[in-house]
Amino acid sequence: MRKPTRREFLTLLGATGAGLLAESAAAATSGARDVNASELGMLYDATRCVGCKACMATCKRVNRDYGNLSYERAPFDQDGLWDAPTDLSGNTRTLIKLYKESAGRWSYVKYSCMHCQTPSCVSVCPVSAMTKDQGTGIVDYDKNKCIGCRYCQIACAFNIPRFQWELKAPQIVKCDLCKSTNLQGKGIPACAEVCPVGAITFGKRGGLLQEARARISANPGRYVGSIYGEHEVGGTNHLYLAAVPFGDLGLPSLPDRPPAEFSENIQHTIYKGFVAPVALYGLLCVISLRNRRRREQAGIEEEED
Repeated sequence: MRKPTRREFLTLLGATGAGLLAESAAAATSGARDVNASELGMLYDATRCVGCKACMATCKRVNRDYGNLSYERAPFDQDGLWDAPTDLSGNTRTLIKLYKESAGRWSYVKYSCMHCQTPSCVSVCPVSAMTKDQGTGIVDYDKNKCIGCRYCQIACAFNIPRFQWELKAPQIVKCDLCKSTNLQGKGIPACAEVCPVGAITFGKRGGLLQEARARISANPGRYVGSIYGEHEVGGTNHLYLAAVPFGDLGLPSLPDRPPAEFSENIQHTIYKGFVAPVALYGLLCVISLRNRRRREQAGIEEEED
């Protein structure tokens, strides 16, 4: 039986890889995506928020020791009496901002972890420091596993995870729905517990979506008519209602399909059964054997001369 030439082997390897990629791409663009309506989440209604920032203050107080958080002094506050962060940071998990349009319309908006149905931060973490609880849906972080690569920061479409650059033993900071603090002790995240106007509603995703649709139906002129997070990147468990376009509130316009789903389909298909590694080692073996025969042949010819 004739052995395949190196060109034939490379052609076969390339065709195999192309087939695997085509199969994974087809899998990523077909089929229904499972959305878990029983996962825990929050509905933030920007039309109800009064910007009191009680959620920010309580989040910092409740999680300060657990998350190694510190207060951020305002530029005007020389005595350090105020915690006044201007953005999410290594010390701040939850942030309220005011967005004002040139036309005069304005709205508050709350930033914290979106707890995605298919979180990219979990997908890219090489050491499983970022995890998603299959029961509650909470995207959590384990500082004892983290190696500080910060891939989670790059992968997050919402720019949520932050790194504690100023500390000698830094960690990633993000909302975990008070998993180890208020949620564990009282059954509700601190921000949702203290909001005086009901702008933050805590519950299961399915119930939150029903509540959001009911509010839009009852007051169609009050809202933009859609729920942010219902479909974005496969759906998030932190949902938004607002009176102004979500883009004006700094929330990114994103596709429905989660980026992690496509990349994972490719990786899982290529490495299924170790097809790709076996093919690669086979190629290296062929090249090594061919080079060895060439050296041996060259040595024989030198001896004959």
